[in-house]
Amino acid sequence: MSKFSELMNSEKPLLVDFFAEWCGPCKMMPPILKEVKDQLGEDVTIVKIDVDKNQQMAAKYQVRGVPTLILFKNGEIKWRQSGVMDANSLTQIIKSH
Repeated sequence: MSKFSELMNSEKPLLVDFFAEWCGPCKMMPPILKEVKDQLGEDVTIVKIDVDKNQQMAAKYQVRGVPTLILFKNGEIKWRQSGVMDANSLTQIIKSH
């Protein structure tokens, strides 16, 4: 958790993918997130959090459905959305913050 706080409070954007193993749409996200990471490289940190294993964190950020993507920067939530997104849209959102 201290590592997460460190990442969340960083100048570098942190994209968190809240997911569940049983979630069909969640299984579509890894290649999309890889593409985003390939495009942005060191300009973004991407973390996946299993809501079943991290229920306290899911509750803290009011994650009601999966996948839910939340973008943090300097300790603040800059953007969030539930559902699958394409890599180009996600890249543009991260770049805009």
